[in-house]
Amino acid sequence: MYEEGSDIVTSTIKIGIIGYGNLGHGVEKAIQQNHDLELVAIFTRRSPQTIRSESNLLPISSIDAYKDRIDVMILCGASSKDLPEQGPLYAASFNTVDSFDLHSRIPEYFIAVDKAAKKAGKLSLISIGWDPGLFSLARLLFASVLPEGKSYTFWGKGVSQGHSVAIRRIPGVKQAVQYTVPVPETVEVIRQGAHMELIPRDQHLRICYVVAEDSADTKSIEKTIKEMPGYFADYDTTVHFITEDEFESKHTGMPHGGFVIRSGTTGQAHQQQIEFRLALESNPEFTASVLVAYARAVFRLHQAGEIGARTIFDIPLGYLSPDSPSALRKALL
Repeated sequence: MYEEGSDIVTSTIKIGIIGYGNLGHGVEKAIQQNHDLELVAIFTRRSPQTIRSESNLLPISSIDAYKDRIDVMILCGASSKDLPEQGPLYAASFNTVDSFDLHSRIPEYFIAVDKAAKKAGKLSLISIGWDPGLFSLARLLFASVLPEGKSYTFWGKGVSQGHSVAIRRIPGVKQAVQYTVPVPETVEVIRQGAHMELIPRDQHLRICYVVAEDSADTKSIEKTIKEMPGYFADYDTTVHFITEDEFESKHTGMPHGGFVIRSGTTGQAHQQQIEFRLALESNPEFTASVLVAYARAVFRLHQAGEIGARTIFDIPLGYLSPDSPSALRKALL
C-alpha cells in the first residue's frame, strides 16, 4: 500500500483512450468526474473530422507520437475482434487497462499481454469491468470468507448486446433487442439458503423484442430465435414482435446489472449469506467508470516499479481512490 511521503507521483494522471464507441464515450465522461485525471487524446479508426467531440480526437495512426505523453491508455475495443490484437500491441508501448470479457479466453490473453508488457517495462491490467471485474472480486471475497458454501451469479435485467446482434442477423428482422432476466423463483430459493446445481434454464430467462420487416414470416423468426444454439436453445425464451415506434421509445437504452450470492455455513452450522448487487441504467458508462478508477491504480503501481500483466485480484482497493491512505482511514475505515 502506498503511503504519504513515498515516491509515488501525485501530479495529474494523463489518460489516453483507444476506441470511441459506447465504452469510449463513457470513459471520456468518467474522466471529467475525476479531478486528478486529464484526458490527453482519443484515438479512433474513424476519421476524426466526422465525429463531434470537444476532446482531442486523433487517427490511430498518430499514436506513436504519444508514447511519452500518456501515463495510462484505456483500451475500449471489442473483446471478440479488437482486444486480442490491441492488448498485446499497445502493452508494448503504454501502461494499459482493458475490459476483455471473454471469460474462457482470459488465461491465454493474460499470457500474451504479460509477455508484451514485461518486455516493454509497462504495466497492463486486463478484464476490468463488472463481470469480469467487480463480480470476480465479489466471488473471490465471498468464497474466501465462507469456504463452506456455494456461489451463484445472476445477470440482469439487462440488455445482452451479443444476443441482440444475433437476432438482428436473422433474415426478416429489422431491429431487435434481447434482455437477460434472472428466474425469480430460483433467486428466491437461493436467497433462502438452498444449495442447488443449476443449468442455464434454471437461472435466466431470455426476453426478446423484435421489429420485423413488413413481409417477414414472424413465426419462422420466432422459431429461429428459440432454436438458436449457443444463444437461446438452452433457455426459456419469449419473443415479442413490436412496432418500430415502440422499439425507439422503450428499447434503445443499455441497462444491465445483476448480483452475486454466496450461501454458506460457519462454526456450528450457522447459515450465512453475502450478496453483491448492481443495478445499472447505463452498462457502458458504469464499465467506463470502473476502468477509469483502475487506471489510477495502474499509474500508481507502475510508479512503484511494477510491470507485466495484472487482473483485478492483484490490485489493492486503496489504489482506486484519489484520496490518501490517511484520508481513507479517517473517512471510511
